[in-house]
Amino acid sequence: MSSAIDVRGLHKSYGDKAVLGGIDLHVAEGTIFSLLGPNGAGKTTVVHILSTLATADAGEIRVAGHDLHADPEAVRAAIGVTGQFSAVDGLLTGRENLIMMADLHHLGRREARRRAEELLAQFDLAEAGTRPAMTYSGGMRRRLDLAMTLVGSPRIIFLDEPTTGLDPRSRHTVWQLIRQLVADGVTVFLTTQYLEEADQLADRIAVLDVGRLVAQGTAEELKRLVPGGHIRLRFTSPEEFALAGRVLPTALPDNESLVLQLPNDGSVHSLRALLSRIDDASLEVDELTVHTPDLDDVFFAVTGQRTAHETEPQNEGASK
Repeated sequence: MSSAIDVRGLHKSYGDKAVLGGIDLHVAEGTIFSLLGPNGAGKTTVVHILSTLATADAGEIRVAGHDLHADPEAVRAAIGVTGQFSAVDGLLTGRENLIMMADLHHLGRREARRRAEELLAQFDLAEAGTRPAMTYSGGMRRRLDLAMTLVGSPRIIFLDEPTTGLDPRSRHTVWQLIRQLVADGVTVFLTTQYLEEADQLADRIAVLDVGRLVAQGTAEELKRLVPGGHIRLRFTSPEEFALAGRVLPTALPDNESLVLQLPNDGSVHSLRALLSRIDDASLEVDELTVHTPDLDDVFFAVTGQRTAHETEPQNEGASK
C-alpha cells in the first residue's frame, strides 16, 4: 500500500532530556495507525513533529508524500490535527466555529457556508448548529472539534487522545465517525489513553516507551508476543474436581473455588483437543472460560508499567 507517513531515525531532545531516541514508523494510506505509550513516553511530541508544530533534531520524515523539512507548507495543506484540548470557541455557535475555520483555509463565503452545513449534518450537529458551543455536551464539543479539523478536507488526520474524558456512549460515537472517515479514504494517526480504543480501531499499533518503539504490529500480532493464555474450568462437585485434576495433571488447581486453570493459546485446535479429553473422561464441567492476552497485558509486558487508564491521566503538553 502507498505510504501516508514514513519516518526514519526520528530524534528529539529538549535541553539535556532525550524525548525521542530514533524511531521508525510507516503508516499506509487509508488506515488507522495507533501510537500507545505511558504518560510522558513522547506520543504528543511525535504528533507535534509530524504535524509541523515542532521540529525534529534528526530524521527523515515524509508526510502525504512531502518531505517535512523541505516543504512543511505542503504537509500542512494535506493534514488536519485534533489535539488533547479542544479548539472550539465556546462563545461562537457550532456553525460559526466551522465558518471561522473555513476562513482560515481561505474558502470563499459561499463555500464556507456550504462546508459548514455539510459537516454539521455529517456529525449530527445540524440542530445544535445555531447554539453557542459552550452549551454543548463534552461529546458534542469533541464532534465539533473533529468536524473543524475536516473543514479543509485533509488526507491525513492526527488525533491526539480524541476521546479522553468522554463517557462510553460518546466515545463509541467518535469511533464510528473515525471509521467512516477511513472508509472515505482518510488516513488517521491516533494516540490514545485507552487500550480498547486501539484494539477496536487500529489497523496497526506501535508502543512507545521512554522515547523508543518497543513493539509494532497488528493487535493480534502484539497479543501473541505475550504468554499467559489459559482456560479456566469451574466445577460444582468436589468429586468431579478431583477427577478432573487426575485427567488433567498439568492444570493449576484452586481447591477453594473448585477451579482448574490450564495453559492454552485459545486456538480452535487446542480448545477442541481439551474438549475431547473432557468428553472422553465424561467430566461434568459447570463453566469453561478462555482468557487470551489483551492489549493491557501487552502494554504491561513491553513497558513494565500499568496501562494508562489504570493510572491518573497526566497530559504531556498542549496539542494545539
